[in-house]
Amino acid sequence: MTGLKCKDKKLSSFLGAVAIIAGMTGVAQGETLKVCYDQWAPMTIFPTGDEAGRGVVIDMLDEIYSSQGYDIEYYEVPLARGIAMVADGDCDMLPEYVYVAEAEKDVVYAAEKTFAYTTAFVIRRHDPWRYGGVKSMEGKRVATGPGWDYSAASVDYQNYTDNPANEAFVEVISGYDDVVDRIFTMIRDGRVDLYADNELVLQYVLNRLNMKDDLQVVRPGLEEKLVERAIFSKKMSAERRDELIRIWNEGRIAMKGEKEQAFLQKYDVMFKE
Repeated sequence: MTGLKCKDKKLSSFLGAVAIIAGMTGVAQGETLKVCYDQWAPMTIFPTGDEAGRGVVIDMLDEIYSSQGYDIEYYEVPLARGIAMVADGDCDMLPEYVYVAEAEKDVVYAAEKTFAYTTAFVIRRHDPWRYGGVKSMEGKRVATGPGWDYSAASVDYQNYTDNPANEAFVEVISGYDDVVDRIFTMIRDGRVDLYADNELVLQYVLNRLNMKDDLQVVRPGLEEKLVERAIFSKKMSAERRDELIRIWNEGRIAMKGEKEQAFLQKYDVMFKE
């Protein structure tokens, strides 16, 4: 019996060592988080040779989940495709999307806002037009993108762009990573007249494209702030999804204040009330 006990003790020690090594390996490798996101500079950016950063929101996301031991895989896709990939379970999450009731059948929204953005319009430099509700848009050619939803900022504006009766005046610009850039060029060239977006995006693109002599960003914007939240796939287990949402909510709250400002300043933007 002594020999058997000794043998059991050696086996137990061996298994314990294997468990420790396995645990250490798990910590080192981390669990993989698959993140879909679209190009919406400076908030989310597809890296290039000229711009290595992934944008304010992705930098924040990276710090939140990396600090919890996650390895992150990024999928750079147009917004509509990214939402579909989250719904299908090909991505675990997408960090910014407006609330759309229809989307809740496929995804779960985080409780904490990613950001609440003040909106504005970009128009040609000498155009006297200003937004005064959808009536003020009559006869104007409006640019938007596929899958883009402005309902959180203005239900009337979204209904206007969705209305088949306005189809001749609504230009849906599709593409991979340069949709907003092309919209700016189209406004400059007179092919469309106006475009509404997060004011940080408009200022960033205007500066980067050096179009201040051709275009201007004007207020008022849409009636409400554009509230964006992270969405998470329903295809993963509820336990894993709840944990990912908890980490995101708590991490985003912890970044408010000076830390949030530091992320914004990295891309030379700031909120202006």
